Amino acid sequence: MQSKDAIIIGSGVAGMATAIRLAVQGYAVQVYEKNSYPGGKLSAFEKEGYHFDAGPSLFTQPQNIAALFELAGEPIEDYLTYQPIDIACKYFYENGKTVQAYTNASGFAAELQEQVNEKPENVIDYLNRSEKIYENIGSIFLNHSLHKRKTWLNKRIGKALATIRFRYLFRSLHRHNNKQFSSPEAVQLFDRFATYNGSNPYKAPAMLSLIPHLEQNQGTFYPRGGMISIANALYHLARAKGVQFYFNTPVQRIIHHEGRVMGVVVQDKNITADLVVSNVDVYFTYKNLLHNPAKAKKLLKQERSSSAVIFYWGIKNSFPQLQLHNIFFSIDYKKEFDTIFKKRQLSEDPTVYINITSKMERIQAPDGKENWFVMVNAPANVGQNWEEVKITLRNNIIGKLNRMLGIELEPLIETEHIMDPVMIEAQTASYMGSLYGTSSNSKLAAFFRPANFTGTIKGLYFCGGSVHPGGGIPLCLKSAKIVSELIQQENKRKH
Repeated sequence: MQSKDAIIIGSGVAGMATAIRLAVQGYAVQVYEKNSYPGGKLSAFEKEGYHFDAGPSLFTQPQNIAALFELAGEPIEDYLTYQPIDIACKYFYENGKTVQAYTNASGFAAELQEQVNEKPENVIDYLNRSEKIYENIGSIFLNHSLHKRKTWLNKRIGKALATIRFRYLFRSLHRHNNKQFSSPEAVQLFDRFATYNGSNPYKAPAMLSLIPHLEQNQGTFYPRGGMISIANALYHLARAKGVQFYFNTPVQRIIHHEGRVMGVVVQDKNITADLVVSNVDVYFTYKNLLHNPAKAKKLLKQERSSSAVIFYWGIKNSFPQLQLHNIFFSIDYKKEFDTIFKKRQLSEDPTVYINITSKMERIQAPDGKENWFVMVNAPANVGQNWEEVKITLRNNIIGKLNRMLGIELEPLIETEHIMDPVMIEAQTASYMGSLYGTSSNSKLAAFFRPANFTGTIKGLYFCGGSVHPGGGIPLCLKSAKIVSELIQQENKRKH
């Protein structure tokens, strides 16, 4: 039987995972990538002996990647090794308190009791509920297309709908957390999980309380070699399955005729294919590749997720009080989110996230030094003066860390690189620099996220963080699975 041709536009995590799945299905797969490297947001760079992962820094649900290798019949350990970590994150508060979020539930509960006087049963109960919501609701809605009748006929849907109580949809995550916990520190800690998909805990639904299950119950992991090793593993697996990659080769247009995809235009040449999967932000796919500005504009009705400003600092010292993942909270969390989402500005007192991979592997930084990935949540780009913003923000971050760690940070910064929303859009084609496409700042946002296919052009599919089920490595891998299963079902119907 003659193999069918598939074209993937973009080699982000979802694009590569889709390529692997389609190659296993027997497709001859070609991937076109505008950058000189695979991985999309999951990239890395070296500067003056310091290694920096440029994008996502948290690794959860390794089973999504393991499933890909199993499907491809390849041993994962030949491509990627990773280890669980005991402390998911260390949290620092302006009142001097600190909390180590152990990935052991009883250890985490005991820590919250000891540090902020939170009742252990509150924590255990919350994590149990988080697991229940994920297993009963998340596993259906995150693993299947919400835009197919078949999903709603699934026998598990009844149980899922029974679990979706009024409070999970119509109560904000913050209000939900405020009712669950007695200490403001625990409330703020669990509010933070809304930022995992670029949302505001004071607006996003309590349904997002399923997110802590991934990090605290299922565990947090570290991939050997840093996060870039995940992108490299997917790339090498795709190559092993016969996938062809073309770098520095942007797609100019998607060709379609009479409601059917025909291929793409690359370097002014028509390349035909039986199906096309776009791993490009769905807004840019419609605007630039399909030349459909009306549809692209319609997608903007949904509020964009937050973006970020990231400082990559080579620090000529080591800090034993810091972990792999660290959070320094703002005093007024609500004001911070109002500033980001309502005023479209950065907070004067931002919550600061610091990731230090040299805690796990000394070779990630020169001896006795540390590689700091310092990130704050930022509004999507609407024309702010980012050069001015970065100067002010840098001073605010340094002042905050000096105060909370009792140090003098400025003289320790040996090397620096900065990323802002404009640069994020330029490098990763994420519209407005939004890290997760649309936000979840409305009750039913998940149901309005763009589908993984279009009813108007047969054979055209979408994967990645801007479409269902959302952004972040686990969800991008799930979007690849959804797309490959939709294609498989379509092929069965034809035969």
